[in-house]
Amino acid sequence: MAELILGGARSGKSRYAEQRATESGLDVVYIATCQPRDEEMRERVERHRHQRPADWALVEEPLALARALAEQARADRCLLVDCLTLWLSNLLLTDDPQAWARERSALLDVLTTLPGRILLVSNETGLGVVPMGELTRRFVDEAGWLHQALAATCERVVFCVAGLPQVLKGEKL
Repeated sequence: MAELILGGARSGKSRYAEQRATESGLDVVYIATCQPRDEEMRERVERHRHQRPADWALVEEPLALARALAEQARADRCLLVDCLTLWLSNLLLTDDPQAWARERSALLDVLTTLPGRILLVSNETGLGVVPMGELTRRFVDEAGWLHQALAATCERVVFCVAGLPQVLKGEKL
């Protein structure tokens, strides 16, 4: 089962996803998409590492997310991807102009074939003003289109606000 967990910055979406992973009772593999490019981001990554349970496996994959999911998915596993918007940023900033389209298609193609539980965390960026820069507008557009495609595919979609999960699609807890 695939679950999309959306929310703004500091909305509680990652904490909620981690709670869902723990409650699944399955072995957890945390798939981190972050590429820490500065000291502040490296410190954030370290804080996240220390907060996660020690028995969770970690896979760091900033670009080939579909491949990582296919390699790690098993019926007795929960894969937690945090986060899709960092992954999108990584791909938009590569020198390969086709990277995003290729990897997005690969993710959408593989997602419905994966065994086990998949938790996808992403920032909802489309709730604010329209950005002024071309790359930023493309990022917001691509994130929105990705979220729409994933929401159509995932069995469950949750939107977190102020630490409160709101189920938009699928089972209510």
